[in-house]
Amino acid sequence: MLGFFKLKEHGTDVKTEIIGGITTFLTMAYIIFVNPMILSEAGMDKPALIAVTCLAAALGTLLVGLWANVPFAMAPGMGLNAFFTYTLVMGQGLSWQTALGVVFVSGVAFLILTVIGIREKVVTAIPVGLRIATAAGIGLFITFIGMKNLGLIVDNPATLVSIGKLTTPVLIGLASLIIITVLEARKIKGSILIGILIATVLGVIFGEVSMPETWVSAPPSIAPIAFKLDIMAALQWGLVGAIFSFMFVDLFDSIGTIVACSYEAGYVKPDGTIKKIDKVLEADAVATIAGSLLGTSTTTTYIESASGIGDGARTGLASVVTGILFLLGLFLAPMIGVVPAFATAPALIIVGVYMFRNIKEIDFKDLKIGVPAFLTMILMPLTFSIATGLTVGFLSYILIAVCSGDFKKISPVMWVVGLLSAINLIISI
Repeated sequence: MLGFFKLKEHGTDVKTEIIGGITTFLTMAYIIFVNPMILSEAGMDKPALIAVTCLAAALGTLLVGLWANVPFAMAPGMGLNAFFTYTLVMGQGLSWQTALGVVFVSGVAFLILTVIGIREKVVTAIPVGLRIATAAGIGLFITFIGMKNLGLIVDNPATLVSIGKLTTPVLIGLASLIIITVLEARKIKGSILIGILIATVLGVIFGEVSMPETWVSAPPSIAPIAFKLDIMAALQWGLVGAIFSFMFVDLFDSIGTIVACSYEAGYVKPDGTIKKIDKVLEADAVATIAGSLLGTSTTTTYIESASGIGDGARTGLASVVTGILFLLGLFLAPMIGVVPAFATAPALIIVGVYMFRNIKEIDFKDLKIGVPAFLTMILMPLTFSIATGLTVGFLSYILIAVCSGDFKKISPVMWVVGLLSAINLIISI
């Protein structure tokens, strides 16, 4: 079995791969707490979501490890779960079953586009500035949700939002945010997970959280959400924009992560091409389809994989280790279920910071890209919709280019993207 991973060929050994797999798990285990918290707001069963999150992460990670033999890990994506809950279900009024159908359709389309090689063309067609702005905008959106869940930001009839009262949960969450920041700055592995656990313990001490009756139990049933997706309801013109948004965000999230981790792992060839990228993207698409059937939002490749790679992981054996650890998480549902929103909120804020930090790469001196990029970023949190930010960003870029006489900058693929964006805008207004 170990010969399958070709450890010597990749300059690694079993011990190094195991350590790398454990490191990756620790840095992304927060998703077991955060994903159920977000998706449960869509009306889905939280215990079932805990089990499905573990299963989807394990399935995707094992798949990419065994299929592509790379040390990458997968799980339901941050930002994509927020889009699922706050835009589709709470924003557009879809049932969570229909929203899962949208995820399934986008996953199937994603797989088809990967197999026929269209995904790379879409990536090339979108200006770099808009790609970066998309990640940054989602970062702002996630941060906004984190502050809202924490209670730091509350409704205000006069100004729409204002700062909340400094209650015990808010103070605990802010303390956790500082702890996570300091641990991250010191390069401590699993800092986000540590912060969540510390906030939960403080919640117990100050009477804000009740202790579970048992710490370990049999995995919760996934029956309340598994195979409940409504595919037929998702196949309507009104949801074309939503399907495209899921595809687009997953596309650039995956591509960006794969490229970054591939450079770290030494998978980039001298001509700039990346080894096994097709297999990784195929695994990504299959994991999304499987995740929607189980009952969770889009599964994607996690940038936290870089932590395990940094510890020496170079093969899929590390991913197998990470996947097995996610499966063990199934038995910790009682402990995970008591984690409050104010404990997971700091994790959302920190993830938002990481998604925003590449904004310096956008050339704001060039208003032809600066304005569309800014609109993409700012409208995601202000409209509480990732899709709206993408739509306005793409359309404004095309309109500005056309009015400036820069027709050559708009590729045929970008015209198609613009058309889909226009349809989405018309339908959503």
